This record gives sequence, structure tokens and C-alpha cells, in this order.
Amino acid sequence: MDVQVPLWHHYLQAIRSRAAPRAQDFQRAENVLLTVLEQVRSLDPRFLVDYSQDLEAFQFALRSSEDPLDVEVPLQVDAEALLVEEVGAAAAGDGPACYRLGVPGEGAGLERWMTDDVFSASSEGRAKCCGHIVPSKVLHVLRDLLVAAIVHCKHHSLITPGSLNADSLREEQLHLSLLVSSGWRTIRFNVMPVVRTRHRVPALEGAQLMPGFPEGSLKRITGQEVALVPASAEHWRVSTDHLLTRLLGALGSLRGHRLDSLSILDRVNHESWRDSGQGPGLTFGHLKTVLLWASVLFPAPEDWAELQGAVYRLLVVLLCSLATRTLPHFLHPERNLLQDAGLDLSTLYQRVELFASQPEASLRIHVTHLGRSTPPRIGSGVRALLQLPASDPTYWATAYFDVLLDKFQVFNIQDRDRISAMQSVFRQTKTLGAGEC
Repeated sequence: MDVQVPLWHHYLQAIRSRAAPRAQDFQRAENVLLTVLEQVRSLDPRFLVDYSQDLEAFQFALRSSEDPLDVEVPLQVDAEALLVEEVGAAAAGDGPACYRLGVPGEGAGLERWMTDDVFSASSEGRAKCCGHIVPSKVLHVLRDLLVAAIVHCKHHSLITPGSLNADSLREEQLHLSLLVSSGWRTIRFNVMPVVRTRHRVPALEGAQLMPGFPEGSLKRITGQEVALVPASAEHWRVSTDHLLTRLLGALGSLRGHRLDSLSILDRVNHESWRDSGQGPGLTFGHLKTVLLWASVLFPAPEDWAELQGAVYRLLVVLLCSLATRTLPHFLHPERNLLQDAGLDLSTLYQRVELFASQPEASLRIHVTHLGRSTPPRIGSGVRALLQLPASDPTYWATAYFDVLLDKFQVFNIQDRDRISAMQSVFRQTKTLGAGEC
């Protein structure tokens, strides 16, 4: 095993060497986007500019993949004055709850949000609620404002010619996509209107007792505002994306290779499993969820002290997810992130298994690193074991894991209980997608 360790660290160093240029690319692209959003704000004061994009910059520096980055445009509205009405009493496992944002009958202080371009009057004639703020209308207004702002910024030379592509704004989605050029890199931002409010996230409150996170971090995160984002033409939903990224940041404050292992798998996923990003596959969000679960299942500092062992802890969780076709959402475990993801999970499992059994080929940064083939990371017997679950999830039983963990030689004896806990969570997860309301 010692012979293999320098290769892992060499690969990590290569990833880290690109982190600073990526951060600079993000900063330049963000400056272009903020310039446009400031003009949007001047055209319509109902839309604010959020200058705190540290979480997205943090994620972008970790990643090698080029998945879109979310940018929130907060609405200047008193969320406490709105009537947040849940659409039906969603049973557990029915996907994310959806809401309508009602305006009280008197509408005091909300007059700007009762105009026809963003508001739909209630036909029920209720005294308590006179109508609702409609996300599709808000998106339409924001799209027109972005177009006008881009034209203004280009005309007054506030942004570099060719730095921003607004063609994708024609897409009819629950967000507005903008392609921003930064040097040789093009970054896609998904711009979405949000209403920030205090809203209970029971799953996160219950997670305060979870091991593996810094003391007090979950409580601090629970106390922060959440964002209501468009879920459909008429409804809003609670977005947990920033909560999950804050949890990721909390893990980064701990000693060990938690974030390093995530960066390595994201690079391997981009280059090998997704053919340099040309094919469909796992997203950074999937791998982030794998790390969050792995951090709970392996909470001890020594679990993450060695780089190779840290990567294999993520691989065991990932292989279990692919074999059972179930990756529970970290804050809503009843939701399966692999359901309706449009992925060939069997082929993906084989690629991940190949990396787990012989990672050397994927850890070479440049063609000049190719040379005499090194021995597999694990023996042929364990490789055969790894191949079994792809067609039959029942192989992922506790006894199977007992053999697997022994053969990997990077786990301690207490890991069996943690893996059993993971299996229990995965078995309870219903095969439900994110869904829309």
C-alpha cells in the first residue's frame, strides 16, 4: 500500500494547484454578473443584489467539474408579512413540500408585490388572502430585467464585450441561465429569485445529534434563514442547497482529508466516469451528499487522517448507493437523489468499481505519467465481490460488508456497525425523485 500513497498525494497536489486559478476565474465571472445584477436593481428595486457568494466560491474551488452555479436574487419583501401556505399536507416520502406565497387581505406594506406582473388575485374572495406572488411571473420580470441590464452594461462598457452570453435566457426553466466568460473558462450561472425567511427544517434540527460535525455547527446552521425558490409555475419550495454547502464548510474546519477526498472523486468523476464532462453522470451535488453521509458514518478523526482511506470511505458509500440505486437526500432521507436522474447506474457502478479496484489509471494527471502498469489496488477476489451487487442489491448485506471492509485494509473494526447503519437508512428510503408540485 505504501507504494501507492505518493500517487494519491501527487494527484491531490495537482488538483490544489488549480484551485487558485479557478478561484480567480470565479471572481472575474462573479464581478461581471454582479455588475449586471446591480443594474437590475437600479431598474426595479424589488430585486436585491446578494454580494455574499462565498459559499459558491468555496464550492467552485473544490470542484473540477463544470456544473452550473446557483445565484440567488433576493426579493425585497417582508417575508414575515406573507402567508406561507403549504399546498396539501404532504405525507412523508412525497417529495419536497410546496408552498404558495399569499398576500394578506389588507396587503399593508406589500403594495409593490400586488401588481399584475408578479401577482395573481385570488378568485376565492377570501378576506385573509387576497392573492399570491407567482414564481413564473417573477421569473418573467427578472428575465426581461436581465436582458435590459445586459444591453445597458454593454452600451456603457461596464462589462467586457463577449464576456456574457444571454442567449440561454430563452430557456423556460425554474431558473435563468447565464454563460459568463472568464479568461478561457466559461461559467454557467443559474439565476433564481428567492424569498428568504425563517422556516423550520425538522430534518436539520434532528441532525444536531449526528456525529462527525464540529460541535455547535449544526445549531448555528439551523438558526439561519432558508430560501424559498420556484418549484413550478405556481408554487415555491424550500431550498436546502445552501444549508448543505454550509455543512460542507463545517466539515472543512476539521482536521483530515474529508474535502480532499471529495475533490479527488469529483476530478475522477469528471475525467473518467463522465469522459471529461462530455457524458451524463454524477454531479458534484451527488458526491457532496456521499461525503456528508460518510462523515456521519465515520465520525472519528482517525477515519480521515490518511488520504487513501478517506477516499475509500466515500467509495464504499457511493458503491452501496449505486448498487441499491438509492442515495438518500441528507436532510430529507425519504427522497432518493438517484431516482429519475436519467443515469445508467449499472454502467456507472462498473466504472466506480474499476476505480476502486485499480485507481492508478485514473490518478495519472498527464499522458507522460503513463508507464508500466502497477498492480491492482485490491486482489481479484475482492474485485469479484465488488462486481456482484450491480445486478443484485441483496449482496449488500452486513456479511458482505464484513468481507469487503476486511479486504480493503483501510477500515477499522468499528466501521461494520456504521455501514450497517447506512444500509438501514438506504433501505428505508423510498424510490422517489425530487418531484415538482
